[in-house]
Amino acid sequence: MAVAAFFDVDGTLIAKNSGPLYMKFLRQRGEIRRRDALRTIYFYVRYRLNLLDIERALERSSAWIRGRAEEDIAAHCRVWYREMVRQYLQPEMVRRVRMHREDGHLVAILSSTTNYLAGPLAEELGIEHVLVSRLIVKDGRFTGEAERPLCYGDGKLHWARRFAAEHDVNLAESFFYTDSVTDVPMLEIVGHPQVVNPDPLLRRVARQRGWNVMQLRYDDPIAVSA
Repeated sequence: MAVAAFFDVDGTLIAKNSGPLYMKFLRQRGEIRRRDALRTIYFYVRYRLNLLDIERALERSSAWIRGRAEEDIAAHCRVWYREMVRQYLQPEMVRRVRMHREDGHLVAILSSTTNYLAGPLAEELGIEHVLVSRLIVKDGRFTGEAERPLCYGDGKLHWARRFAAEHDVNLAESFFYTDSVTDVPMLEIVGHPQVVNPDPLLRRVARQRGWNVMQLRYDDPIAVSA
C-alpha cells in the first residue's frame, strides 16, 4: 500500500492564516468594507478557539462571491497568491514536501481553503493532489454554495479516507502536518501526526498524546523551486 503525506495550508505550509490575508488584499483594492474585514477577524478568533461554526461562516461569506464569474476570481486569487501569500511559505514545510516526494509518498494538500488558493500553492510546490473545500459553479458563476462535507474538522476525515481508498493508501503509515486543534480527528487516524507551530489547544493535546511538535521560525522571504 502507498504512504501519503497530507499538509494543511494556514499556519502550516504558510506562516499566516489566509482569511485575514485575503481581506487585507481586498481592502487594499477597495473591494470590501472595513466591517467585512472585521467579520473575518471575528471568525478567525473563533477558529483559533475551536468555536467556529463553519456553516455559518460560509453562509456569511458566500454573499460576496455569489454570482461572480469563476474565471475572474481564479485570476484574482493568482494575483493575491503571487503578491501577498507566497512570501509566507514556511521553508521547512517546503523542504518536507520535497522530502516526501523524493521518498515516493503521495503528497496532498488537505485544507478547508478553496482550490483558488490551494491550486497556485500546489503548482509551485509540485503537489499533485488537492483536497479542499469546493465552491459550486453553475454556468461559469458561483452559486454561493459549496460541496458537502466541507473539508474542515470531521470533513477532512471524509476526503482523506476517500482519497486513501482511491489510491490504496495506508493511513496508519501516513503523515499529516497541521497547526490547528480542529484537525485532531485527522491527526488521530494517521500513523505519523506532525504538529506544526500549534495553537495553544493543540499544543496541550499534542503534549498529552506524545505527538511530534515542530516549532518553526519563519524566514522572510524565500525562493521556491519545485
